[in-house]
Amino acid sequence: MTGEYTVVVPTTGRPALHTLLSGLDHGYGPAPAEIVVVDDRPGDNELELPELTLPVRVLRTGGRGPAGARNLGWQAASTEWIAFLDDDVRVPADWRHNLADDLRDAVDASQGRIHVPLPPDRRPTDDERGTAGLATARWITADMAYRRRVLVALGGFDERFPRAFREDADLALRAERAGYRLAVGERTTIHPARRSGFFASVRAQRGNADNALMRAKFGRDWRADTGEGPGRSGRHALTTACAAAAAGLAAARHPLAKFAAGAWLGLTAEFAVRRILPGPKTAGELARMLVTSVLIPPVACAHRLAGEWRVRSARGPAAVLFDRDDTLIADVPYLADAEQVKPLPGVEEALRRLRSRGVRVGVVSNQSGVAHGLITPEQLAEVNSKVDELLGPFDTWQVCVHRDADGCACRKPEPGLVEQAARDLGVPVGRCVVIGDIGSDVRAALAAGAQAVLVPTGKTRPEEIEHARRYARVAETVEDAVELVFS
Repeated sequence: MTGEYTVVVPTTGRPALHTLLSGLDHGYGPAPAEIVVVDDRPGDNELELPELTLPVRVLRTGGRGPAGARNLGWQAASTEWIAFLDDDVRVPADWRHNLADDLRDAVDASQGRIHVPLPPDRRPTDDERGTAGLATARWITADMAYRRRVLVALGGFDERFPRAFREDADLALRAERAGYRLAVGERTTIHPARRSGFFASVRAQRGNADNALMRAKFGRDWRADTGEGPGRSGRHALTTACAAAAAGLAAARHPLAKFAAGAWLGLTAEFAVRRILPGPKTAGELARMLVTSVLIPPVACAHRLAGEWRVRSARGPAAVLFDRDDTLIADVPYLADAEQVKPLPGVEEALRRLRSRGVRVGVVSNQSGVAHGLITPEQLAEVNSKVDELLGPFDTWQVCVHRDADGCACRKPEPGLVEQAARDLGVPVGRCVVIGDIGSDVRAALAAGAQAVLVPTGKTRPEEIEHARRYARVAETVEDAVELVFS
């Protein structure tokens, strides 16, 4: 299967990148079509790479974050499979050989087995135990391969996850819920244990904001779905509440202040002991566990509250429904030839953004050419199938083939197509947004109780634009329209 996969490596320029690339280059087995290294540093310093025999391409994000870097990487690839590796892992000599075997066996996605070497002569530190947890984590991109069609269908990684945390689990859960099958392969990847500073475990609590987004997207059982334990959010909240109560009661000189302080002390001691017992119990490690066990609960709660606030204040639509001609694809009157289907600029990126956020997407389109006898139902189906191939898959297609004189309830500006799309998707019509290029798209949305964004073209009449400015919204491009629906 030489050339049937691309390796994508997002990086912030860590020295371990050289070790990874050299390992890929000197291994045996089918070679990748190329290695795409995505430089995610915000600056413009040139990324230094070792001399390799494998083809390497470097892309730059300007600092979009790991989810954005991975998206840029897989979108630049054209192979059937995309294998993601983190820049701080190492691959053994047989990795390419075993990957080829795994990809033959896997149906839609394949995860490598992560090995974290730990010190043989002492107990692992808190940092080392944290890294060791990657060995049992599900679907992490330290070594994860997806078929490109799966990434296209799901829109890739959700870039609302700003750090290398949860964006991989989010993609995997969306894949599983969409019916794709994910398998654990036989290849092994080595992930050295991290060495972090005194307050690293406190800084890591920023991930609680990402947990809020996971809960919003997948419900309260998302941890079980990802194979994780219940977490300590409840205990952290109780510990923080006891500390706040103790401080408030003490300020008021209330006798219950000592009780609240005792509860805080007991909960904090339990947390510290739980972290100390598995560790090496050196003076430095004991000091770190004691200090950070005091700080972690309130910091974790603060990040979780901030995450919940961001999620609740930025809720988008449940579904976005697009007009077809002059919105998704170039308008060809009574288009009957699938080979003439040409997606408009920016549409693919706009759809990817919606899909990555779990927003359903559909098409609502008038196609009276069938009733007029200018195109056949078979030709219409072929054209729509081509649109689906280039820009899909769409979650629903609603097409009206009637003429104005037929008096149907589905032809826009009547609301029928929008209402049927909402029913088909199982979402409230009030949480749908219609994006189109003419006034009938806007009026159909408003008649159904949905929102609308007009993206005018040269064929849009001035009065239609004015109507949209008063009762809906107007954007210059489809990308801008998608930006508006989240604002």
